[in-house]
Amino acid sequence: MICNPEATGPRHKGFANQSCWVTWDHATFRSQNRRWSRHCHSEPPSQKNALSEQLFDDLYGAGLLLQQTPNLRAVILTGAGSDFCSGIDLQFLQSLLPRLDDVRGKMRNAPVGEAANWFQRPCFIWRQLTVPVIAAIDGICIGAGLQLALCADIRLAGHATRMSLMEAKWGLIPDMGITQVLPQLMRGDQAKELMMTARMLDAETAQAVGLITRIVDSPLEAARALADELIARSPEAVNGSKALIDQTWNLPPGEGLAIEAEMQANIMGSPNQIEAVMAGLAKRAPKFL
Repeated sequence: MICNPEATGPRHKGFANQSCWVTWDHATFRSQNRRWSRHCHSEPPSQKNALSEQLFDDLYGAGLLLQQTPNLRAVILTGAGSDFCSGIDLQFLQSLLPRLDDVRGKMRNAPVGEAANWFQRPCFIWRQLTVPVIAAIDGICIGAGLQLALCADIRLAGHATRMSLMEAKWGLIPDMGITQVLPQLMRGDQAKELMMTARMLDAETAQAVGLITRIVDSPLEAARALADELIARSPEAVNGSKALIDQTWNLPPGEGLAIEAEMQANIMGSPNQIEAVMAGLAKRAPKFL
């Protein structure tokens, strides 16, 4: 994976200072902004950004590093080349068979203090970020790759995008955090059909069932523009909106109302909230802390 948040040209000057995008390909993983960088290598090279064993660790490590990055305002996930991700690397999948006892142990026992197991955390870590995560998707996005994209808050996809929950083809079920995202996106009968059939969906069909937020001509450019738009808003409002939906979407009314009230009470009167009001009244760009 390659991450290059240094946008080209003055148009993206503000974006490069306060956000990061993470891209992957067969050879290199790199996540960086102006404060930090990380480099890893996937050997042997994978096809169509397939997830190798090392990339499982690298994705999770990048997410942890971003959690500790000050002043981060947005993250973009995208694939190198013409495809987002073709799912789990088949050589890696085959390598699991001789060590099934160890694999089952990793599945059944999450690391101490973590909710997600080793296989789930490369996807679930992106839901745990407090800032918005935008997936810029094109081409193939299937299996583990689709589960990774679904853990982003917003998915912007190109017209050539193809999506599938492919696990049934290999006699498996999707198990990389799928239970945490699909209930917010679609009906249960739709989810069952997609999972049981491993059917490939074009972009329009995927959007119709809730897997895609918007179809755009250039996913990465659209993601950068959206990140710029989010950065122009108060971070408490943006991050609070993400937390509000994530924490309350399927809660009983009483619990959800209490959480939104508590969040609003904490935000109201904060320096950035006051700055948003003052800037709006003065018709000037806000200067958030």
